[in-house]
Amino acid sequence: MQIFEDKNFINNINNTLKKGGIIAFVTDTVWGIGCLPNNEKAVKKIYQIKHREIKKPLILMSNKFNYLKKYIENNSQEMMNNLVKKYFPGALTIVSKKSNLTPVFLTSNMSTIGIRVPDNIIFQKICNIIDGHVLATTSANISGNPSGKSFQDVNNELGDKVDYIFEDYGFKAKGLESTVIKIENNKIDILRQGAIFL
Repeated sequence: MQIFEDKNFINNINNTLKKGGIIAFVTDTVWGIGCLPNNEKAVKKIYQIKHREIKKPLILMSNKFNYLKKYIENNSQEMMNNLVKKYFPGALTIVSKKSNLTPVFLTSNMSTIGIRVPDNIIFQKICNIIDGHVLATTSANISGNPSGKSFQDVNNELGDKVDYIFEDYGFKAKGLESTVIKIENNKIDILRQGAIFL
């Protein structure tokens, strides 16, 4: 894992992302692809790569909740804090009202955005070295196909479409997607049952 200490590599990855590049990476659930959240060109490229419907939003992921906070507004602050304390890092995606900092091209023009902090040391190291520490993400697969569960899966399906695929260094994805919930007015709605049961 020496690449995470290599200044040239870190500069190259950040330059690639700034120019609209797409990276692929392991998480605790399934593999993902991502780009910088404020780069509309890169976001459009993700939709093209995946043949993803434009009405399906991306989510924001980071190695720390503190980096994600500015992208959301929430009127259920105590509930949000309790969920974050209990399940982050982990296989829970929380959908909340977006802040003005969250571009509408990430949210499919919706007023909400999903956030998550995966429990995977490689993903966390990736976020640690990228500027801003946040990625706009979705699963690493062509829409309709199973989500990528290994480096080989992703390389076979998307290897010629993304700019860089990080190795997992033995910290493998478990293969089950995150649970997705929406919190609003102190209520929790389960949008997708996944690895975590609330």
